[in-house]
Amino acid sequence: MKSIGLVGVPYSGKTTLFTALTRTGAVGGRANQAVVPVPDPRLEVLAQMERSKKVVPAQVRFVDVPGGATAQGLAALREADALCLVLRAFRPDANPSGELAELNAELILADLAVVESALENARRRAKGRGQGAAEEVAALEAANTALSAERLLRDAGLDEGVRRVLRGISPLTLKPWIVVANLEEGAEVPPGLPDDTIGVWAEIEAETAGMPADEARALLAEFGVAEPGLDPVIAACYRALELITFLTTGEDETRAWEVRSGASAPEAAGVIHSDLQRGFIRAEVISYDELVAAGGWDQAKHVGHLRIEGKDYLVREGDVLHVRFAV
Repeated sequence: MKSIGLVGVPYSGKTTLFTALTRTGAVGGRANQAVVPVPDPRLEVLAQMERSKKVVPAQVRFVDVPGGATAQGLAALREADALCLVLRAFRPDANPSGELAELNAELILADLAVVESALENARRRAKGRGQGAAEEVAALEAANTALSAERLLRDAGLDEGVRRVLRGISPLTLKPWIVVANLEEGAEVPPGLPDDTIGVWAEIEAETAGMPADEARALLAEFGVAEPGLDPVIAACYRALELITFLTTGEDETRAWEVRSGASAPEAAGVIHSDLQRGFIRAEVISYDELVAAGGWDQAKHVGHLRIEGKDYLVREGDVLHVRFAV
């Protein structure tokens, strides 16, 4: 399960967005965490078609760290897989592009402190040691140079070898980011922000947090919100993390699974269970659209629409898999 850390300057509405996204209350003074299902209408369609007893969506964890850039807060954010930068855009005096620059600067400084400490330790360890230690020092020096020049590590052109070393200290500016503009009712994303910035009316959506899902959607529709805030934020997180969803379905359950884009069939099988990856023989595969058009798994198999794929097959978004294996 992937986790998304929420970051914002004071009064940006970060915790309000957390409430809107997770439909839970926030507890002050410590990190708030909530696991939420990833919206995917395909699951109900497959479950009805296959008469599944259970539906299991993919899940994502949101983490809201109160108190700004404290040591405890930064440590919690370093454990996240991606960051969601929340910008205040709901007041006439708001300056979301300025807040974005401020957050960038704070995160760069936080990373610089960690990298400088790690570099000092690495240089001590490198004395009298071999090539591996020298590579660690070189990677940390490259990161130190980029951060000192006020560059985000993910935009610094670092090669994969350097990135691999840096992941051991979890730099914040190396993580994938998405940007969310917290808007007032009826407003749109202001100019000057990244093109892929997501606009969310956090306060309005937070008011529906305690409602049943259908009532919440109806109330949001009255305000002109066609899609709950969670949906586009989750979609953006998936894109940033380079994830795709594949599906399994049957009488017992219909389930969504996340896997990295470009994963092989055995790797996807391993997401389900490690035994399936170790003993992978082949996978029966059909796209979601083809399966629905066929009317079900048995019908698709009967008309020959299932593909038999081996270990080299790269799983695609929306593939429905049945893995054959032997242990």
